[in-house]
Amino acid sequence: MPAIPQRCARRPLAGGLVVPYVTLIHGGHVAFGVLDADRALTALRRRLCQICAQQINERCFLLVRPADVVKGCSPEPALHPECLPYTAEHCPMLNGTRAHYRRSPVLATHPAGRPCTDPACLCKPRSPDAGHSLRGGSPADRYEAWMIHANNYRLVPLPDRPDVPFGISLRVRVLRRRVLRTAVLTPDQQHLMDLWNALMNGS
Repeated sequence: MPAIPQRCARRPLAGGLVVPYVTLIHGGHVAFGVLDADRALTALRRRLCQICAQQINERCFLLVRPADVVKGCSPEPALHPECLPYTAEHCPMLNGTRAHYRRSPVLATHPAGRPCTDPACLCKPRSPDAGHSLRGGSPADRYEAWMIHANNYRLVPLPDRPDVPFGISLRVRVLRRRVLRTAVLTPDQQHLMDLWNALMNGS
């Protein structure tokens, strides 16, 4: 089992596990698996690792699903090479222990997965985003980790909000690829991945 990375030595723990920088914390409750949208946006813009919150300054890994290849970008903030093994070991979506995505009702009442009972809290109940609603209950995707150089870290903006990044571009030179978990691909997904592999092997 990978030890806690040195970069994460100052990160808070919950249940003995490192709490990633982008994980939602509400009322002292750590909601593993739920992104804090503001922190995720900050990590993308400032080139921070989604786990340790330290600057990406040389090489980093991007988490990639077949759907991300189609869109040409990874929607999650990057990870340091030192933080990836620990994350891949403990994240149920990456290590294969969770077979399906959470269903939408888990997040329907509040982003932390439970109602907020603090009348002074400024939080607002919110529904899951469209992507979560579509994935809810469906089988988990194949996940790969693609290493890129920090020089090729390029943000992809939302079509209608050029000031808001949607993710990190995958249309750059990939230094290394690692399969984190396998999944049964649809014929279209397999065709896409075969095309990408042929392109990468020919470069």
